[in-house]
Amino acid sequence: MKFKSNLLTAAAAVALGAASFAGHAATLRVGNQGDALSMDPHSLNESLQLSVTENVYEPLVVRNRDYKLAPALAASWKATSPTVWRFELRKGVQFHDGTPFTADDVIFSYERAKSDGSDMKTYVGPIKEIKKINDHQIDIVTTSPFPILPELFTHFNIMSKKWCETNQATKPVDRRKGIENAASFRANGTGPFRLRERQPNVRTTFVRNGNYWGKIEGNVDEVIFNVIGNDATRVAALISGEIDAMEPVPVQDVERIKGASNLKVMQGPELRVIFLGMDQKRDELLFSNIKGKNPFKDKRVRQAFYQSIDVEGIKRTVMRGASVPIAQMFPEQVNGYAPDLNKRLPYDVEGAKKLLAEAGYPNGFEVTMNCPNDRYVNDGAICQAVAANLARANIKIKLEVETKGTYFPKILRRDTGFYMLGWTSSTVDAHNVLYAILSSPGEGGRGQFNLGAYSNPKVDELTAKIASETDVKKRNEMIHEAIKTHQDDIGHIPLHAQTLNWGVKKNVDLVQWPDNGMMWRYATVK
Repeated sequence: MKFKSNLLTAAAAVALGAASFAGHAATLRVGNQGDALSMDPHSLNESLQLSVTENVYEPLVVRNRDYKLAPALAASWKATSPTVWRFELRKGVQFHDGTPFTADDVIFSYERAKSDGSDMKTYVGPIKEIKKINDHQIDIVTTSPFPILPELFTHFNIMSKKWCETNQATKPVDRRKGIENAASFRANGTGPFRLRERQPNVRTTFVRNGNYWGKIEGNVDEVIFNVIGNDATRVAALISGEIDAMEPVPVQDVERIKGASNLKVMQGPELRVIFLGMDQKRDELLFSNIKGKNPFKDKRVRQAFYQSIDVEGIKRTVMRGASVPIAQMFPEQVNGYAPDLNKRLPYDVEGAKKLLAEAGYPNGFEVTMNCPNDRYVNDGAICQAVAANLARANIKIKLEVETKGTYFPKILRRDTGFYMLGWTSSTVDAHNVLYAILSSPGEGGRGQFNLGAYSNPKVDELTAKIASETDVKKRNEMIHEAIKTHQDDIGHIPLHAQTLNWGVKKNVDLVQWPDNGMMWRYATVK
């Protein structure tokens, strides 16, 4: 199944109609291993965070049930010059508190999303300025031609300028510093659901927005989002009927849920790739027994780590087949994927030991590895398997496996020497990964999630050219060169793409997006 981007997409105005119920109203009870860490839509660029908050807040451009671009708070858009896009904003839209949505809210949200503390800079980085034409018309000026700009906006969510100013929430909640404000626990969007009650890491309740400007296709009028961290407890809650849907399903429980008469497992390809990152900037490696040196600056060490990891073994024993080992930083559904480059370096422990000895570490070394335990499928077990693999090459890994509530602030501050992370290309285009993960950290969100500060001037140069290139053939050739350059450097260590597994009651219909998004507007409980 492909989800390729269209470089020249420009949507026409579409009237989505008034909100409507599909049959009787119902409650949807969802169980997840983790929680959205804040209700602030600019605070954390993380899949579950976006999935939850984007039922409350909306961007200018949205994905529809088929994961194709569709108008949202922008009714239409078009490029009026290589660096200017005219957006016609939707009229008659209100925030949940009744405040009208206008161009001022878009401009305010842009300034907020690019400010210190925001985790969403990569989505607004190409913007030079936003000019207000009138209350429902804006010109977005980019620093250089950027033909996929509308596709970048699907996670640029709009907040109420008035509400943020009134509630002292003009700056984003900064997860790196633990700074919170009213937007941490309250919400005022334009979306199909309103926040009713927030109990962080326990339960959050949402209710249907009766004044929603668009169409709500499902019949759900209440969503109770439950945090159930323990896998066995979460599965038991689904089987007993305490919840109606859960994700992720632990891979070892997929067949059990499939065998239940009243349950089903929704499965599909995911756009996310799980990878390992290494600090390549500091002169001395953090949290390591090697003093005065940073082994990861040596390509031979990075290659030794790569070749020590048995990804096929992880697929077989940890993922139970629910993963696709990969050599690139994005899966085949993403525009720019190069089949000829999807060949991993061989798993070779003896070769890895030789490389370490050549680099001056014949006895290996010790380093701390940071991992979450409530974000990906079997994430803690993946890290344990990686640590066990590396031990065979005399690399001692001190695992720090923790909830994403403490994991993200740490790695986003770059207080890590070695870490596991997953990345979803939300634009379904290679530029998203190149800009956010592979580029040198810089202005406008460039390299914002390049947490080990990998840097190659060639990759930076190509990424800038790829952003502006409209010739598809030339653009894909440059993407290919950038990927190959990064692979040759072993800038990161890709592991695998995962398969989505949701456990759902058979009387519940959901739409499963390849970015793991669950939009409640499509949910129906029969």
